[in-house]
Amino acid sequence: MNDTLHPPVNSGFKIAVIGLGYVGLPLARMFSTKYPTIGYDISPRRIEELNAGFDCCHEVSSEVLKSALVSGALKCTCNPEDIRDCNFYVVAVPTPIDSSFHPDMSKLYAASEIVGKVLSPGDIVVFESSVYPGATEEECVPIIEKTSGLEYCRQFYAGYSPERINPADKVHTVEKIVKVTSGCNPEVAEIVDRIYRSVLENGTFKASSIKVAEASKVIENAQRDVNIAFFNQVAKIFNALGINTGDVIDAASSKWNFINLRPGLVGGHCISVDPYYLIDKAVKAGVDPRLIVSAREINEGMADYVFDRTVSIMNQKGTPLKDADVLILGITFKENCPDVRNTKVADIYRDFRKHTSSIKVIDAWANPDDVMYAYDIPVDNTPLPELQGKYDVVVLTVAHHEFLNYNLRALLKNPDKGVVYDVKGVLPEGVADACL
Repeated sequence: MNDTLHPPVNSGFKIAVIGLGYVGLPLARMFSTKYPTIGYDISPRRIEELNAGFDCCHEVSSEVLKSALVSGALKCTCNPEDIRDCNFYVVAVPTPIDSSFHPDMSKLYAASEIVGKVLSPGDIVVFESSVYPGATEEECVPIIEKTSGLEYCRQFYAGYSPERINPADKVHTVEKIVKVTSGCNPEVAEIVDRIYRSVLENGTFKASSIKVAEASKVIENAQRDVNIAFFNQVAKIFNALGINTGDVIDAASSKWNFINLRPGLVGGHCISVDPYYLIDKAVKAGVDPRLIVSAREINEGMADYVFDRTVSIMNQKGTPLKDADVLILGITFKENCPDVRNTKVADIYRDFRKHTSSIKVIDAWANPDDVMYAYDIPVDNTPLPELQGKYDVVVLTVAHHEFLNYNLRALLKNPDKGVVYDVKGVLPEGVADACL
């Protein structure tokens, strides 16, 4: 590499972050503490919102965001020409799956093309989006080469640093976690590592290659998916045997090396998505990823299980399902978080919708427009006291703190015949008729 193209860390790098969602905005804010940083997103609405000092994802506070913008350290834009003068590009766009559960990298391809159009000789492009091993150099780099007219590893360079954002987690924020880094050759790997290390409190782990870094990300979430699937399966077993699953887990947790997880719905953009990237790559490599596939099948089926078990309890109590008044508490994929991506609560809603049109979904954390657009489900934030005594069934799907401080049985028309189902297993004893 030519040192004139890449000055030492802290004396010449200008960073562009492509994609300003849950991953990109915290990254851009973090980089802006040490480097001139420009955040780019294709959504004018998102840029307008950020420039007004508001992050609807609640990952960066208004105070911190406004401070970065006012100081000039951070600029947010939807004009790709504004990032042309940067020399260190970080791509943090979503990598979802399609309707057939195959990788959908269309956003990543589009971002690669945007970068390619503004790239200059000597620039470095680091990808953070979750992908299968090999995707960066097999899929994204060729797009950049074609668009830029530059040759990989001679005129521009690449790296990979997998995102580890946990939405709504205010403890393991991006600047406090250890970040895996990598580069296309040892010199680039060192530069990438130094830049990330310069803004992180707990340092980095420099992987031996881009593929190793990509693989590390995808197995982080596949492992968690497999573990949760185990607990979901044993919950089904213990429910059939009339044993409280929570009590079993509490007892087993007394062993020093027991992994303490809880059964539940698996949604969001990582755990319910990333395993499919590994599955797809494994099948193409001629390997049968049976365990990972089985885990996905178990976790994908838990919404139907919640519905079926709720209906079974209704039948036992003599509460008809047809035209029942149903209240679903929570639509986001996790508690105290506005993220509705891949929420399995939508599946529970659809199951009930086949039998009754009287369904109300309450969630003050979720953006109603986002929920309607993604799932065609109306949602509002009516205070729980206004709903007292109106429902045959109450399903607590998300443990938002405002739900935990209210006696949910008060929402039932008839507390003796009505059903409260606690998906999260968090309600006090005597409130729920059953939990997962």
